[in-house]
Amino acid sequence: MTVIDKKQPTDRLQDNLNQVQRLIERQRLVEDLVHRQDMPKHDLVESLVHKQNLVELEHKLESLHPADIAYILEALPLDDRLLVWDLVDSEDEGEILLEVSDAVRESLIESMEQHELVAAAEQLDADDLADLAPDLPRQVVYEVMGGLDEEERQQLQSALSYEEGQVGALMDYELVKIRPDVSCEVVLRYLRRFDELPSQTDKIFVVDEDGVLKGVLPVRRLLVCDPERLVEEVMATEVVSFHPDEDAADAALAFERYDLVTAPVVDEHGVLVGRLTVDEMVDVIREESETEALNLAGLKEEEDLFAPVIDSVKNRWAWLAINLCTAFVASRVIGAFEGSIERLVALAALMPIVAGIGGNSGNQTITMIVRALAMGQLQPGQAQRLWRKELGVSVINGLVWGSALGVLAWLLYGNFSLGLVMLAATTLNLMLAASMGVLIPTMMERFGKDPAVGSSVLITACTDSGGFFIFLGLASLFLL
Repeated sequence: MTVIDKKQPTDRLQDNLNQVQRLIERQRLVEDLVHRQDMPKHDLVESLVHKQNLVELEHKLESLHPADIAYILEALPLDDRLLVWDLVDSEDEGEILLEVSDAVRESLIESMEQHELVAAAEQLDADDLADLAPDLPRQVVYEVMGGLDEEERQQLQSALSYEEGQVGALMDYELVKIRPDVSCEVVLRYLRRFDELPSQTDKIFVVDEDGVLKGVLPVRRLLVCDPERLVEEVMATEVVSFHPDEDAADAALAFERYDLVTAPVVDEHGVLVGRLTVDEMVDVIREESETEALNLAGLKEEEDLFAPVIDSVKNRWAWLAINLCTAFVASRVIGAFEGSIERLVALAALMPIVAGIGGNSGNQTITMIVRALAMGQLQPGQAQRLWRKELGVSVINGLVWGSALGVLAWLLYGNFSLGLVMLAATTLNLMLAASMGVLIPTMMERFGKDPAVGSSVLITACTDSGGFFIFLGLASLFLL
């Protein structure tokens, strides 16, 4: 039986990881000792190497929740990961594959035989199998589908017909439906016939004879209402529902906004076809947050921490190439003012400060704008108003921090005019950062691109080149 300790989950996860790593290290040490002494693999050595530590490790894994095992697998190098994966209970493999990141899932699937993949997939419900199916070999999916009953096969085909990121691809088909013209007592008797209710059941869906959703009956209301009252008298008719082709990220925001546990999914005729659950929506929110953070850094996808070098290179090279081009532009800006820098060496020491503070301010603005766009809080007509607001913030910050930098430059180099140039350059570069921080994501959104992709790379390029040009240009005009 798996026992889950809910106290201090972060510490618990780290403790579990440390214990697994220690067991793996002991196993590796024993194997290395056997190989170095060139000992024959007789029964005693075999028992020592393959049973002692491995059995202890296997027992440890049996006590862990699949989500915790997934965390451990993501934190291990490939060789150790595969060692642990071989010891995982086969009944948990399907659920663990759902929990790990895409990159780690790919490495695990590559290590498995076809019959192992089929066995793992057969442990999953139709909706979970739909999540995993795009990563499985096609032959495995066909074989698993052949073992499903007609209803499950239709559910799986329905889920696979939707694109990744749509509500239909994530909806759950296990739900409880009742008619509106029955009494609450009848509903209670009906529920007692179940061995257990579907997970996350906080409400029962009320449909007519055609399957059209009429309302929902919260379980907490069912338990306290008069058993003789009809369902239609106590059900809630104002229901937050979704269509299968809606964006899952929008549905996740609705779950967060309305504190939903489950919500019905209906087709264009209002017929109930499934439900969304909060655990799926939490996963969507987490994945959206991770994707946004990666895109801001110019990464295309989540990267396996211990992936082969070539895989990491492929994931990172595109925006690094763009960054190289922008860095070359910045170097040419500096090159245009070589004479000014030679005549006043202090410029070389101070210009990175101007560029750096502009880049930091621009990233703050662009992060706020990208988040507002992702949550639907920023409409196209509001961009100009927001730009004026950000411009005001940048002017105030520029005057405050530019003055501080100007005084510091004056004290260090004994040149009051240099301090004034530092003030002016800082303020102007912060204004440039604010303008580009609003312009870059809104323009990308207008042209149908993800506003998060590479935004931080672009804003840094603008503030670096712009900061160098502004500072050196002002210095050339007023100091030389």
